[in-house]
Amino acid sequence: MSNAIGAALSALGAFGKKLNVTANNIANVNTDGFKKSRAILQDADPSGVTVSISQVDTPGFPVPATDGTTEMKESSNVDLGEEIINLQITKHAFNANAKTIEAEEAMLGAIFDIFA
Repeated sequence: MSNAIGAALSALGAFGKKLNVTANNIANVNTDGFKKSRAILQDADPSGVTVSISQVDTPGFPVPATDGTTEMKESSNVDLGEEIINLQITKHAFNANAKTIEAEEAMLGAIFDIFA
């Protein structure tokens, strides 16, 4: 497998994990006390991408309890605007890596045609 395809496949897997983290954050936007997570992508040797997932411990907003008491609860710390931006960035990065694989495949096909 060529380095370009290997690197692009590694990135596709990493962006898939990042997408799962963002989807989980969006799914729990209305879960009181939920703490969002972030997927951090880093270069890996020789040519790949690793993902580390960490929880963001910033507090959510105080909201009144729904059980009729005067207690306050903490909402989730998920910002939907931020998550939608993350989705768009992930989508474009995923598409770019898929195009890399398509271009490499076309180039290899042309090389095989020359020698066939």
